[in-house]
Amino acid sequence: MVTAAAVAVLAAFALHASGALNRVERDSVDIRFSIRGAERADGIVVVSIDEDTFNEFGSAVWPFPRTRHARVVDQLRKAGASLIVYDVQFTEPSPDPKADLALYDALGRAGGALLATGESDALGRTKVLGGDANLARIDARAGAANLRTDPGGVVRRYPRTVGKLETLPVMAAEQLGVPLREDDFQDGNAWIDFRGGPRTFPTVSFSDVHDGRVDPRRLRGKVVIVGAGAATLQDMHGTATSGHDLMSGPELQANALWTALQGNPLRSVPDWMGWLLIALMAAAPPLLALKLKPLLLLAAVPTLAVIHAAGTQLLFEAGHMTLAVAPVAALGIGAAAAVVAAYVGEARERRWVARYSERLEAEVRERTAELRETQLEVVERLAKAAESRDNDTGEHIERMATLCERLALEIGMSEAEAEELRYAAVLHDIGKISMPDRVLLKPGKLTPDERSVMETHALIGSRLLAGSRSPLLRTAEEIARTHHERWDGGGYPAGLAGTEIPFAGRICAICDVFDALTTQRPYKRAWPVEEALAEIARGRGTQFDPDLVDAFLRIAPEVLGQRRDIGSPAWSSMSAGEPSPPLGDQEATPAATPIRL
Repeated sequence: MVTAAAVAVLAAFALHASGALNRVERDSVDIRFSIRGAERADGIVVVSIDEDTFNEFGSAVWPFPRTRHARVVDQLRKAGASLIVYDVQFTEPSPDPKADLALYDALGRAGGALLATGESDALGRTKVLGGDANLARIDARAGAANLRTDPGGVVRRYPRTVGKLETLPVMAAEQLGVPLREDDFQDGNAWIDFRGGPRTFPTVSFSDVHDGRVDPRRLRGKVVIVGAGAATLQDMHGTATSGHDLMSGPELQANALWTALQGNPLRSVPDWMGWLLIALMAAAPPLLALKLKPLLLLAAVPTLAVIHAAGTQLLFEAGHMTLAVAPVAALGIGAAAAVVAAYVGEARERRWVARYSERLEAEVRERTAELRETQLEVVERLAKAAESRDNDTGEHIERMATLCERLALEIGMSEAEAEELRYAAVLHDIGKISMPDRVLLKPGKLTPDERSVMETHALIGSRLLAGSRSPLLRTAEEIARTHHERWDGGGYPAGLAGTEIPFAGRICAICDVFDALTTQRPYKRAWPVEEALAEIARGRGTQFDPDLVDAFLRIAPEVLGQRRDIGSPAWSSMSAGEPSPPLGDQEATPAATPIRL
């Protein structure tokens, strides 16, 4: 176990170092934000160049004449905005120099502003409104609007500088008396402490500000960020809190600016802490296995995972970003290592016992076989538990599974494959265990709604069996999911057709229908065998795989004898040439008999 702990730690380290978990780790950040929910977002207002603005300005095209921006700047100045951040680029001169001058003068009257740019030279200089010297004359500055995008196109952090140029959030914090140091950023970037998803910050329309329709009290003393909010302007971004929605550029800048004004409160813990946590989680299961019984260890592993998840969220809400996924993966590796170590230890013990005692070796083999039989018995009993809810004796399971095995042998499957199919087939209707009594036990014909409920048993059974590494249960899951599909695509739940239907499902479809036809149920009498075989033949190429129907009809004489051995009273009499039991008034012909599968 100690060796297993060491191997698990090394394996977990290698997995983390490889970067294989990076994407999932980043996604876990988004989950933490969603659990925390939206937070207060005071002091910042977004002025959005939105769809209403374009509708109101009528024939105006983008980019707007800079006189419109000058008017908005004047309106913000009159309203008493504490700082104007303009997330619209004015890097190149417009066709109208007078409009450029009007905007320049308006910014001067406002006492300066922060202007966005995506371009700067090697020294961090810009060409916004004629260059940095021009901006300095009116106490304005140009800052980088670029934000870091993670693989996958999601923005979660903002940089301190882009090249040599400071970003807008950093400049805004400095101007408002919250200077940020280099050590406030980790690797030159800081987590954006998002206040929430899109539309969290108070937002007003650009056209409303332009025409003086906004109450000045909404803007007085606030940091105002002006930018493109209309989707047509393509300044939309995926963020840690936007989910399937997108966040506009000015809203994203507002979140980054709020974060900067708080001194970047969300920090990653030191790397060594992450590595230490990975090591502890990887080593925990093998070391706990030295003291705990298997059942207690089985409970301890998920308990540790839950504690880690809760601790990760609590630390996040306290401002500490820790690894979330890598430690859980390490825990899983440690659990697997503990299992392998337990297996190796047990194997060594068996070899030691075998070396000194043939009798004990025989006992081990006998117990292994008994375990196999017990496992198969559990599978059969589970299937019978589902079948027993509709008052069947459970013999349907044995008959149907035996038919599947015989048909599999007929078409050339090996004995081992056919046997596995037989054991898997017993779980074909396991989903019925969740059917309500009013549907499952109804003696009459099902209504359309009841039929819809009944048809869900295929998917329910599939889900119950899904995800297993056992070949037997994987085959059982295929059968549970597809044994009601039809060759012509008219079945359920997925409407698969032809060879899209797994082979095991096609085999069981024939055997299930055949046994249902020839078996008495609370809502129907048993069909005569000859008519049931004729019904199977009629389904060739429509309901059933034609090749499998041909094979099934070839083994029909042998099937009759097998049915007598299994002990079905109706089959015994019919296969012996005795008259079939009379059908009820509603079952004068087999085609009229409602078959519930």
